[in-house]
Parts: sequence; structure tokens; C-alpha cells
Amino acid sequence: MYLEGLGNTIIIALVAALIGTVIGVAFAMINYLNKKTGKLKILSKIANVYITIIRGTPVVLQLMILYFVVFSSWDNGIMIGAITFGLNSGAYVAEIARAGFESVDDGQMEAGRSLGMSTGQTMWHIVIPQAVKNCLPPLFNEFITLVKETAIVGYVGIMDLGKIPGLIQSRTFDYLFPLVIAAVMYLVVVLILTQILHILEKKMAKSDRNGGNANGK
Repeated sequence: MYLEGLGNTIIIALVAALIGTVIGVAFAMINYLNKKTGKLKILSKIANVYITIIRGTPVVLQLMILYFVVFSSWDNGIMIGAITFGLNSGAYVAEIARAGFESVDDGQMEAGRSLGMSTGQTMWHIVIPQAVKNCLPPLFNEFITLVKETAIVGYVGIMDLGKIPGLIQSRTFDYLFPLVIAAVMYLVVVLILTQILHILEKKMAKSDRNGGNANGK
């Protein structure tokens, strides 16, 4: 049961991270391009309203609305949970990606345009690669947060790792060890992901140093 719950937790987190990244990056690009060109005002307002509503309401309420109202006819709780957390994560990823885009020097956009590139080509070939490099660590941290936050899907009966201790407690009347086992499993997953993040950060720092040395030469 624990392994099944852990598998569902990871599936929900992975799908949610994918949905959230797509939504977040898209909205961040809209806001960035609107700031630079002023041509996407309506889309930018829609993106900002979405971000404000999602960040201003509890994710558990969003889960209940989607589970009991929007997708009430579905019988796939795992996908409903993934969609909920994907929509929620998208608002936070949008802010992370926005900071990444804004960390790229304004001269990069101007340089691309001066070389005859369109705005889209400049974004794709110059701005986005630099922004992704700046965003990667906080995006990975967002995924780690997703893994832990998905524990609330048990409120609507979805069989994730956070739900399993309650089922075992109802059968064994042992309240401590089921919770401890689930906590240890969450901790192990988070520690593994954190170690991957540290390795990633070291490689990025090494790449920056090598790039700096190459430029110096």
C-alpha cells in the first residue's frame, strides 16, 4: 500500500510539474513581452488575474472545486489531483520564470533585434536559454515542494502516500508507526531530490566558471 501510494504521489507531482511549467513559462513570456513591447496587454492582464487568484486561494479549496464540481463526472482522482496541482504550480512557476526572464540583460533583446532577428527568434535563441539556466534551481525546488504538498489529495479520497497511514490506522488502530513510515518515505524522496538539485547546481556553477575562463582567454 505504501509503495502504491508513493507511486501515485510521484505521478501526481510529475504531471503537475509538467502542466505547471508549461502554464508558468507561457504566462511569464506573455508578461515579459508585454513589458518589452506593450503588445500583449490583454493576455498579460488575463495572466495576472490567474496568478492572483491561484496564489490568493488555498490549494485544498482548489482541489475540492475541481474534484467535486468541475470534474465530478471523472473517476480518475490521480489525474484530477495532477491537474489541480499543475494549475496551482503554474502561478508560482510564472513568477519564477518571470524573474528568470528579467534577470537577462535588456541589451540581449536589443542585440538580437539589431542582428535582424524577430522578437520570437530573439526570445527562443537568446533570452530563453539564459532564463532557463537562471530558473532551473528554483524550478527544481518547486517540484520538491509539489511532492510534499500533494499529501492533501487524501482529503478527497485519492490514494497517495499521505492517505495510506489513515487506511492502516483504521485497520490496526496503531496511529504512530503508519505516520512515521510515511514521513520517512517522504523524507527519503525529498533528500534524493535535494541531492540531485545540489549536483545540478554544482554543474551549473562549474559551467559558469568555465565560461568565464573562456571569455577571459
